[in-house]
Amino acid sequence: MLMVGSKFIGMPVLSLQLGGATAAIKRVIIDPENLSIIAFELSSSLVQSPEFGNYLLASNVRDADLNGLVIDSADVFVDAEDVVRLKEVLALNFNLVGLRVVAKEEKHLKKIGKVVDFTVDQNTFSVFQLIAQRPLMSSFMDPQLTINRSQITEVDDYKITIRHEKQKVKVPKKNEVEEEFVPNFTNPFRKPNYSPAENETEDRASITSE
Repeated sequence: MLMVGSKFIGMPVLSLQLGGATAAIKRVIIDPENLSIIAFELSSSLVQSPEFGNYLLASNVRDADLNGLVIDSADVFVDAEDVVRLKEVLALNFNLVGLRVVAKEEKHLKKIGKVVDFTVDQNTFSVFQLIAQRPLMSSFMDPQLTINRSQITEVDDYKITIRHEKQKVKVPKKNEVEEEFVPNFTNPFRKPNYSPAENETEDRASITSE
């Protein structure tokens, strides 16, 4: 299942130990080296104790859906100083949303738009697609462009470079996404007969070209 990045903000973190919410997500921390979520910054914790940190590593999430992220207990919360790579990524102050998107042509870079959101593979927390707002003059008929991660060639502090926008890239179907992590338990917080909100992702399932 694909999840829209902006939907994580305010999402509850559900503890199996407590049987309910123990924190809420304030910010998504993305590692620019592999465009994957490395951690979630927590805006509030119901466990008021200095021994619990302010970050949840993506590797400690047992399950994820639109109801929230499931963890074993608040013991998995960490401080930035506890994890070397997390500390390094935070120091970069990298923010995917807001970056310019450009296409590399033969002799110059063509402005494509600006990242306004993204989708994430629920199983791996890898960024699967970028959602870019096109420039004003190009946005009347097609205001947003969806870019698969396989089209990205370079990422820096200011921009994301992709292959020429007219070069189509096959986007795998949802059931073709490689699953690197499969939860081995039943999520008690998942509603019966739960199904993803298809309308949030189906219209972003292919790359748009002019």
